[in-house]
Amino acid sequence: AAPRGAMSQPDGGAGFGTGAEEGHATVMLRNLPNNYSRAMVLAMLNDEGFGGLYDFVYLPIDFKSRACLGYCFVNMVSPEAAATLWERFDGYCKWMLPSRKICNVCWSGPHQGLLAHIERYRNSPVMHASVPDEYKPVVFSNGVRVVFPPPVKMPRAPRVRN
Repeated sequence: AAPRGAMSQPDGGAGFGTGAEEGHATVMLRNLPNNYSRAMVLAMLNDEGFGGLYDFVYLPIDFKSRACLGYCFVNMVSPEAAATLWERFDGYCKWMLPSRKICNVCWSGPHQGLLAHIERYRNSPVMHASVPDEYKPVVFSNGVRVVFPPPVKMPRAPRVRN
């Protein structure tokens, strides 16, 4: 079954329909606990039955506070897998750590699909050698982490805001 009702877009707009017909496969999980790590997000996805069904995950982290920003991007291997993930995680609240937050799911915009996310992040400051691995986006093939494609230009070091 497809996601229900209107979908909010990260840019504040709204779309209607399931998105599955349009080939959407990248979702944004919003309202995640700020003490979540990428490893916790991956464990949550796997524990809920999605192991091997995603090929890209990125949990943005505030470099100064070392806290996640409360959202992550997950690219699923098919629109059908994305619709199933949407149904499972929209309203999700079974966090590994105590939290009253309730997950909200929307389509990732403007980037959709594995290749779009690789192109978006491969030259990004988050890929700089000084950034810890657990803060970087990751790519998977058949449930196994693979090397993120190399940058085509040297990423600059990220700025840490005071």
